[in-house]
Amino acid sequence: MGVSGRPAAVGILMGSDSDLPVMEAAFGVLREFGVPFEAAVLSAHRTPERASAYAASARGRGVRVIIAGAGWAAHLAGVLAAKTTLPVIGVPIDSSPLQGMDALLSTVQMPPGIPVATMAVGKGGARNAALFAVQILALSDPELAGKLSEYKAAMAEEVLRKNQNLDAAIRTSFLDES
Repeated sequence: MGVSGRPAAVGILMGSDSDLPVMEAAFGVLREFGVPFEAAVLSAHRTPERASAYAASARGRGVRVIIAGAGWAAHLAGVLAAKTTLPVIGVPIDSSPLQGMDALLSTVQMPPGIPVATMAVGKGGARNAALFAVQILALSDPELAGKLSEYKAAMAEEVLRKNQNLDAAIRTSFLDES
């Protein structure tokens, strides 16, 4: 069961509990859209059998998209993608001395036949991973597609509001200087 008590449509895995502050951004987006999810800490290096078993059993549990956040060598998304036909979205975590560049390259450089959709490093990437998962799910869910359209329209309205505020501030500042 997902954290909402309903079967999870999205599985979110982290290579370490230290990745949680970044991956919480994905939780927030999925909650905003009402998408049930489950989350776990599984490591491609320290618990490879469990990570593989998770991916192999995800479809049977109703999971339709997997998001994998990992830092350092960041092999989690690739291990999961090798064991499932579900879409896997990788989120490189900026936890290493290389500030996530190693995780980005490990996540994006998958061998042919093992695709992983790779997002930006860090919280922005986690947020976009969840939005991308929502877009995938919305392909077969008209209600979710509607929520996504409303979300994008609200983002556009917010930008236009900020533009109006900037315009007003510039006009006020210019008039004050005359």
